[in-house]
Amino acid sequence: QLQASGGGSVQVGGSLRLSCSASGGRAFRYLSHMAWFRQAPGKEREFVAAIMWSTRLPTYGDSVKGRFTISRDVISRDNAKKTVYLQMNNLQSEDTAVYLCAARLVGHDDYAHWGQGTLVTVSS
Repeated sequence: QLQASGGGSVQVGGSLRLSCSASGGRAFRYLSHMAWFRQAPGKEREFVAAIMWSTRLPTYGDSVKGRFTISRDVISRDNAKKTVYLQMNNLQSEDTAVYLCAARLVGHDDYAHWGQGTLVTVSS
């Protein structure tokens, strides 16, 4: 199960940090990538960022490069919970969307595991 949090309302130019934790023990034992996608009202789902779990190598969608940073951690004090973060700076109104985290397992080509999403609203 993926649990996302950290969404909220901010003004243009502000910052937010999203978190997404993977729980369920063996289900996420062999993570390949974790990623963030977003979906604005009336628009298709858009890739935001992904991180390769083993190397921490990030990739970003063009619209967020230079403003968003993806990172990951294992929270040892919380039953080794695997967590991915999305630091979002200089937020713009077009960043308003539901942000969804997703996980891809080793040996799989697609993101088969999805969280419930967290809403980010950017207003001027």
